[in-house]
Amino acid sequence: MVIAIDGPSASGKSTVSRLVAESLGFRHVDTGAMYRAVTWKMLDDGVDPADTDGVVHRLKTLRMELDFVSEESGPSALRIRLDDQDPGRKIREAQVERAVSAVAAIPQVRAWCVARQRALASRGDLVMEGRDIGTVVFPETPYKFFLDASPEVRAQRRAAERTAAGENAAVAAVAKDMTERDRLDCSRKVAPLRVADDAIRLDTSRVNARGVADLIIRHLRSRHARAACCPEQK
Repeated sequence: MVIAIDGPSASGKSTVSRLVAESLGFRHVDTGAMYRAVTWKMLDDGVDPADTDGVVHRLKTLRMELDFVSEESGPSALRIRLDDQDPGRKIREAQVERAVSAVAAIPQVRAWCVARQRALASRGDLVMEGRDIGTVVFPETPYKFFLDASPEVRAQRRAAERTAAGENAAVAAVAKDMTERDRLDCSRKVAPLRVADDAIRLDTSRVNARGVADLIIRHLRSRHARAACCPEQK
């Protein structure tokens, strides 16, 4: 079973996805982290993210290892290693944030990552978050959700995250970067960010992550998902 949770950056999908996965005993997959990891590796290797040919050439020899790691508190989460390197929190740095849309828009990069995302379904039930899970990666899943929030709320959330990480993050500057990333994600030719026709759309602007997760779980159970494969909520 795959639960697809899509949405733009800072819409709350990462926290909500983890909570849903923990409640249902599923594994959590942040597909955005895969694109971020590839972007980080390109930057670390000195490959210009805007150089499509250079990125594709490096991708041919890049090794990505994906493992599920049980956290002390929370669901089993995906750990990514590239050429035996674990980028850790480096994939959340501002330089990666600014470059990831360009890398993720490259068709060969998307195909490379999507193939690995689909293969993860063979390892068990998943809550998978991203921008194209319900439209491209697992369009056949009946469990699709799209999270969004107002641009102001999203910018405030992302600025707070960066400040907590020790970065200098003014809300206005973050909002500008986020607007540009939204434009790139929605306008790319391959797998653009959009709401699947059969997805349930949830506005997270005024609802906390736990409340959104509970809404998703209640919807799943209202569709008799609990009788099929979902354990009781913890």
